[in-house]
Order: sequence, then structure tokens, then C-alpha cells
Amino acid sequence: MRVLLLEDSLLDADLIAAALRREIPQIVIDHVVDRAGFEAHLADHAPQHLPDLVLSDYSLPQFDGFEALAITRARAPGLPFIFVSGVLGEEIAIESLRRGATDYVLKQRLARLPPVVLRAIAEARERAERRRAEDNLHLLVAELSHRVKNTLATVLSIAQQTIRGSETLEAFEPTFIGRVMALSEAHGLLFKTHWTATQLKDVVDRTFAPLGRGQGTDYTAQGPLVMLNPRATLTLSMVLHELAANAIKYGAFSQPGGRVDIVWTATQSASGDEKLLALVWRELGGPKVRNPEHRGFGTRLLERSASYELGGEVSLEFAPEGVRCTLRFPVKKPGQVPLTAVSVHGAA
Repeated sequence: MRVLLLEDSLLDADLIAAALRREIPQIVIDHVVDRAGFEAHLADHAPQHLPDLVLSDYSLPQFDGFEALAITRARAPGLPFIFVSGVLGEEIAIESLRRGATDYVLKQRLARLPPVVLRAIAEARERAERRRAEDNLHLLVAELSHRVKNTLATVLSIAQQTIRGSETLEAFEPTFIGRVMALSEAHGLLFKTHWTATQLKDVVDRTFAPLGRGQGTDYTAQGPLVMLNPRATLTLSMVLHELAANAIKYGAFSQPGGRVDIVWTATQSASGDEKLLALVWRELGGPKVRNPEHRGFGTRLLERSASYELGGEVSLEFAPEGVRCTLRFPVKKPGQVPLTAVSVHGAA
């Protein structure tokens, strides 16, 4: 507990210090005697290193307590300020409180000073904690609003692109619901990690879970530990869902015995601030594959996501024995990339 004492009388300063140290042994008192010393002391300290409280005489040579109060309020509006004076009349005491003083103590009653100081500091710290809590709440609300807007924009884009690629309402409904569910699963995974970072393996498992596909029987996923930031998590979840949905309709999951093998490797970049990820999706045991006659939403989403959202590249091979997709993209450290909506515009 650090106190700045503005007092021109050395005797009074000693009496004040003694009264405080009797009740608050750990207190540190910085004593200044004039305006220059007072201003210099406040100016020399960063806001987080200012004293906990100011004690000031009211009557000082060529300087008065109201000026000291004004200087303190300009430098640190929330800093407790207590007058300690022997000539503080009732009118001046009321005026000091009106101008923002925390309290006042007469020098003839210094026994009151320690409890007044302790109460003032406790109330100031409580106000500071409340302000920090309010600031955190405002930040959380702003962040939530930002994420909700991004999510709604993504859902709207998914709806628009799914409508364009669907010939009937019956065809639209399961496709749209599946894509929104994939987005929801990714959000759920990010919620568990407080929107910091997720493991690539968890993203893969979370993608297959709502499709009723089990690891080891329907798919395998192997690779080193890789942490994804929120943006990469959302994008990769959508990409993997499109590949899995296509496998259910036309590929390995469209007949018994088919499976998907997912393997990834990660190498350190030359700069050392990111990893270069290569993820391979390979379908086996499905029907013979033919090159599609037209590019659907999933293919365009895959290409756009790899290029624009992940900053990498994709190769898609329609080999007769099964679809093979290779994604290559840099994995930045969590926190390096700001979270934005997953873009699917132009993917239809």
C-alpha cells in the first residue's frame, strides 16, 4: 500500500506517518512538500504504478489543496484523495467533497486517519474491479456480436449456394441441414476450447460423428499433433463435410465395405512461425469412380476454401478405385489469424 503525502510541515508529516504506521505497518509513504514535487511524483509514474491514495494538506505556501485535487483528478480520475488539515471548515469540507475529494480528516483527530485510508483504498479497488468486469463484458458482447454476424452470413451463403445446386426442395433439405450441422459441430468444438485452438484429429472425428461413421471401421485418421486456429477449424470442417457427403452419395460410403483413409504430415516452414500441412483424403472400397460431368457446390467450396480461406492449394483426383483429395496449406499459430466468416460466396 503506497501513499503520496503532500505536506509542507515536517512535524505534521511525521505525525501523520506515525498515525498510519501504527495501524498499517506495511504502508509506504512518499512525502512531497510543494507543487513541483507533487506534480513530478505523479508524472514520473505510469498509470499502473501510481500511488494507491493521496493525502494532502489544504493550506500550502503558494499552493492549495484544491489545486492538488484538480491535478490528481486530471492525472488519475479514480485515485482516492483525502484532505488532512487543521483548518478545514465545514464549508470548505463540503466544497472539497463536491470537487471530488474522497474524504477529509482533521489533524486534531489523526486516530480517524487509518480506517479512512483503508476504506478509501478498498472502495477504489472495488470500483476498479467493477470497471474491469464491465469492460470485459463489453468486449465479450462485441465479440459475440461479431461471431454471430459472421455465422449468420455463412449460413445465408450456404443456403443460397445449396438452393442453386438443388433441383427440388426434397434435395435441398437434407443437403442444407447437413452443411449447417457441420458448421454447428465446428462451433461446438471451438466452444469447448474457448475459441482458441483445436486439434486437427478432433476436427476430423467431429465431422464424421453426425454422419454415423466410426473410426477404425468407416475411416482412419493418422498424423502428428496439429493445432488449428478458429478460422482454419471452421473452413476445414466444411471441406471435410463436403468430401464425406459426396462419399455417402457417390463414393466409398455409398456401399458396404467402403472406407476413407485420412493421413496428414506437417513440416516446419523456413521462417519457423508456421507449419506446412499436407492432408490426403483417400476413398477405398467404393464403386468405380468416373469424372463428374459438372462441378458442384462441394468441389467449388473445396477449391475456394483451399485457396482463399486456408491460403493453400488443393488437388482432386477421380481415380477409378476412389476419390483422392490432397490439401496443402500453412497452419499458422493460433491467434495469428483474425476470425472471419467462412466464405462460400462464388462457390456455386
